[in-house]
Amino acid sequence: MTSATTPKGERRRQALVQAAAELLIEGGFDTVRHRAVAERAGVPLASTTYYFSSLEDLQAEAVKYTAHTELAAANQRIEDLAERKRSVDTVVELMLDLLLGPAAAGSSTELILVRYERLVTTGRRPALAPLIRELGRKLDDVLIEVFARSGMPIESAGLARLIALVDGAVVNALIDITSDPRQAASEMLRAELARLYPDS
Repeated sequence: MTSATTPKGERRRQALVQAAAELLIEGGFDTVRHRAVAERAGVPLASTTYYFSSLEDLQAEAVKYTAHTELAAANQRIEDLAERKRSVDTVVELMLDLLLGPAAAGSSTELILVRYERLVTTGRRPALAPLIRELGRKLDDVLIEVFARSGMPIESAGLARLIALVDGAVVNALIDITSDPRQAASEMLRAELARLYPDS
């Protein structure tokens, strides 16, 4: 057994991954650097190169950690969601919470920007593509279940169009720095859902 696979070694490695994930969420890939991660984790700088073959390896583990954490939160959200008819406004907020982060947690423009930057930058890392695709499919399943439990059944193709609508609204709002991305997405999504589900 090497020191990397001992309980102490695994705890240190996990602390580094968690620290890298926190930095990734706060400031994107540029903030995930060996020294910053080691300082955040409270471990020696040499630990980052001992437990990870490269900075990209560490960043990839951070992406996996954040993606799994967000998916776990989404699954918990659906488990707590009772089956009953909901208003368009309520479904809009549920969908945006899952796509952009909970409004209650203060999904500010900066946090939304970092989330989209992370998704785009991940596309340049081929090794992560299968993971991101798989997690994307699982999030789609959660969203379809949200619609079903809210009395608004939707198919995968319809959901894909709604997500594209949200993405477009968010990106346009991020370009126009005077706009609120969540508000812009909310308005467009609300109008589309009102059209699709006029009785809700």
